Amino acid sequence: MAPTAQVAKKGSKKAVKAPRLSGGKERNRKRKESYGIYIYKVLKQVHLDTGISSRAMVIMNSFVDDIFERIAGESSRLAQYNKKSTISSSSLPPSRQVIYYSTWTYNGPFKKRMISVVLNVA
Repeated sequence: MAPTAQVAKKGSKKAVKAPRLSGGKERNRKRKESYGIYIYKVLKQVHLDTGISSRAMVIMNSFVDDIFERIAGESSRLAQYNKKSTISSSSLPPSRQVIYYSTWTYNGPFKKRMISVVLNVA
């Protein structure tokens, strides 16, 4: 049997779905990665009776993304300064320090000094 097409009435503002072909599959939606489940688990460890709204979850997710990108970028730069090709776990704490102190100095003239202190170049 052929699928019956739906026809919009004159003056109707509703969109009419196109007829689906027999045996056709819907397209799979692309999965969006999120830190939501991890944020929720940590929240429940800290405050058992507190929930989080979806809007707050979006804000927290973008915050974690931003911090992750900052630490990864700074670790990459520190690895390049040390002429290394890989980022190790030992390069993460100095990266965190540089990011923390550079946000307080607004990426001013103290950032180069901070990097030299972290790298123990002095």
